[in-house]
Amino acid sequence: MITARTLVSTIAIGASVGMAGPLAAQTLNVAWSQDATGLDPHTQTAFASIRLLELVYEPLVRLGPDLEIQPALAESWEFSDDATTLTFHLDPDATFHDGSPVTAADVKASFERILDEATGASARANYTSITGIETPDEQTVVFQLDGPNVPILNGMASINAAIVPASAIEAGTVGTEVMGSGPFTLEQRTPNANASLSVYEDWHGGDIAYDGINVSVLPDETAILAALRAGQADFALLSDPLVATLVPRAEGLTLNTAPTLDYHVLQLNASRAPMGELKVRQAISCALDRQDILDAALLGEGEVTGPLTSPAYRNDPSNLFCYEQDQERARQLLAEAGYEDGFSATIMAANGEPPTAAAEAQLIQSQLAEVGIDLSIEMQEMNVYVDSWLAGDFDMAVALNGGRADPYTMYNRYWTKDGNLQNVANYIDDTLDRLMQEGRAETDEEARKEIFAEFERHLTEMAPWVWLYTGYTYTAQREGVAGFEATPTGSLFGLVDVTLAE
Repeated sequence: MITARTLVSTIAIGASVGMAGPLAAQTLNVAWSQDATGLDPHTQTAFASIRLLELVYEPLVRLGPDLEIQPALAESWEFSDDATTLTFHLDPDATFHDGSPVTAADVKASFERILDEATGASARANYTSITGIETPDEQTVVFQLDGPNVPILNGMASINAAIVPASAIEAGTVGTEVMGSGPFTLEQRTPNANASLSVYEDWHGGDIAYDGINVSVLPDETAILAALRAGQADFALLSDPLVATLVPRAEGLTLNTAPTLDYHVLQLNASRAPMGELKVRQAISCALDRQDILDAALLGEGEVTGPLTSPAYRNDPSNLFCYEQDQERARQLLAEAGYEDGFSATIMAANGEPPTAAAEAQLIQSQLAEVGIDLSIEMQEMNVYVDSWLAGDFDMAVALNGGRADPYTMYNRYWTKDGNLQNVANYIDDTLDRLMQEGRAETDEEARKEIFAEFERHLTEMAPWVWLYTGYTYTAQREGVAGFEATPTGSLFGLVDVTLAE
């Protein structure tokens, strides 16, 4: 167990590249560029936070490499015939890192905490259909739902639905003390510098072939590549395609890639003038050349996309509103909205996440200038950006948002009337809300695809945001590191399957 106030590192950082020095043979040295912004699994939204927390906490179920639902703390589950009751049977061998068993009471307390608006849980909207939680015995949890809700199972496959001890909730220590049930325990951490994780020997998921992980945070990804080449890092998470595409050229290094569900998007704040005008938002959508931005910012390492990024629901974006750049139409729409001479606004972006954010903002600035929109770019540190983003305190924002295998769990928090991230979306209408609710209740997959295709068409026509493209997840490893499989979610949970050469 570790407290945020007493996190002390004993990892020595090498002067040349900021990495830990030589360690025991069975320690996996990992490097990434962004550190966690917090340690509460229920409230964190930053990718860097999720990557760390998914190694120490566990949800009831998780997504596998092919986006299939797999056991995590629950060894089995079943819906009632009408999909209004979902029952989980916990793994009786699952324990928290202090050795106490994971029980139904912990599950109930965790979801009650998530549903409490005071918590500020980032995925709360995924679970608001829960009307009751029953615990008939210590290994059984029954969720009563207000109607059919098959996608809730997918929504539970997230570290934002991690199970934490009921005792920690009662003590108010979630977020300041790390007490999970996952494969690793967090031993030491210096924020924005390094962390040390040890294998949890009693992890119910099975044996891990090494002893622990040492993480180094290197904001410059070229330094990460240098550390890999020098043997000071064994495995790295990369997000900059400019660096990732160099990996295969280095002897002894392997690049792992997978198309990601996460999407790059220009978020427009419809609560601020003039973005509240539909024709202004549509003009911005028409003015942008998505492929050009993709080619320039991401070296073409991705695909232009609409809102739906899951392979099971993704559609041809060329059929969506104004997905081919049409600046003449953009000027006409601006004139019809009363902005023939354009307007000025500010676009915010985060330093380092994604590493292409500054380039994307500059390209958007350049393209919108051609139709008379004058953008000022405001680059912010990640923690400041997250706070501004959650508060909806921006005119426009360059964002990389997380995707999901199911459209409902991906977007209900933004595009339903009771979505908990309405401050971020700043737009909702009856059609979006209706289609989301229909998609939640429908159990026939083909019918769901039609519902969400209509949802996507309407969302892009209303243009509260302008979806740009999806990219790839990148990890790199040295020779002798084997067993990791890249996934569309970008998860690093697959590190549990890694083996190290002696």
